[in-house]
Amino acid sequence: MTRRLVAWILFVGLVSTIAFVSGSPPRNALYDYSTAVGGAVIYTFFLLVTLAIARGRFDLLSLRRPHSWPRALGIALPLFIGVYAAIFALDRVLHGAREQGLVPAHWDSRHAGAYAANFAVIAVAAPIVEETLFRGLGYSLFERFGRWQAIVAIGLAFGIYHGLPQALPELALFGCALAWLRSKTGSVFPGMLAHAALNAIAMTSVFFA
Repeated sequence: MTRRLVAWILFVGLVSTIAFVSGSPPRNALYDYSTAVGGAVIYTFFLLVTLAIARGRFDLLSLRRPHSWPRALGIALPLFIGVYAAIFALDRVLHGAREQGLVPAHWDSRHAGAYAANFAVIAVAAPIVEETLFRGLGYSLFERFGRWQAIVAIGLAFGIYHGLPQALPELALFGCALAWLRSKTGSVFPGMLAHAALNAIAMTSVFFA
């Protein structure tokens, strides 16, 4: 288990370092098919590394049904609303979304196909892979140190992993909330839904710009 934890920390640390060095993507990157292709390749690689670290211990990924779907959804919905409101308030001060610069400033229907492809990567692939990596494998590896220690550690790691200093508090808060949800439900699936919903809302915001 210790080797898995070290491997996880080294991998997330490497990805985080690259993210900090790379900085924000071009403002209109989501209007380019190459962004979607690149994202799909990256997330496929991340998933393969996650599976390699787990090395057959798929129970560590928490890819199982929650203890109760009604209870899980009853927890996830108010949590999502509360966290979304908190992130929205923080963003008014920290401008994390502007720092990330991912969503275009205005909608351009000429690039609808590329935007749809990127939507699939960001609102579907990213939540699945990141929840498996962080709230699945990561949380399971840190849980032996205590529930709240794991929640905080995974939340901070998730925030740092994006390489966005201004957005770090917002991302860490979201990461902690998803880790708490994982701890309450015993599954990464509710977190995947909440994560996908937040990313989808961010992607559709371009239509109201």
